Amino acid sequence: MSQNLFKRLITSILLLLLLLLVIFSHHYIFILSISLIGVIICIEANNIFSKLTLNQNLRKKITIKKFNFKFLTLNLITFTYVFFIFCYFSYEIHRLEGPIFFLYVISICIFTDIGGYVFGNIIGGKKLTKISPNKTISGTIGSFIFSVIPLILFLNFSFLDLEFNLNFIVFGLLVSLISQIGDLFISFLKRKAKIKDTGKILPGHGGILDRVDGIIFAVPFSYILLKII
Repeated sequence: MSQNLFKRLITSILLLLLLLLVIFSHHYIFILSISLIGVIICIEANNIFSKLTLNQNLRKKITIKKFNFKFLTLNLITFTYVFFIFCYFSYEIHRLEGPIFFLYVISICIFTDIGGYVFGNIIGGKKLTKISPNKTISGTIGSFIFSVIPLILFLNFSFLDLEFNLNFIVFGLLVSLISQIGDLFISFLKRKAKIKDTGKILPGHGGILDRVDGIIFAVPFSYILLKII
């Protein structure tokens, strides 16, 4: 086992334990934890935007000014989205639907990521898009297939007091789709900024945003979806 793979494994286990602790803690601890994650996301997004605006200035041979309206706008939009959309809807799902259901939504995103990684590495094949060279069509199919696994686990182990319904499969597939789109969107920004990771806070993984890029889009979407179906 390579050193980097070992770091990823240890970090993943610690993150999983921390995730369970946060989700099943008191509402106030949950809010504090989500807010802290939000702050880190904004800081890491700021790093992306600074690289984006710097690269654009260099390409256009424009002298970097003290005040950059575009840079400020990108940060304000990110701050607004993270705290007033992602954090708010995370809290609402946790409060109204319960910690088990919130864990279910996060699990769909996690298994979507795992499915893409497993199928992409084992099967490989044609690339999905130039935005993220590592993404393949087989990986996307694997993401959708793996997104159903949390439903099977949660229903079979009676974590959710619900009966099987086709709507749950549709729900999982749609959340998986948004999670993948979110992942691609952040990958697009990183590619434009010419950076591999958004940070170095997680050994073997990069930054927090690298791990929750799909989640920050999937959670608000899942809340809206709950109100529809």
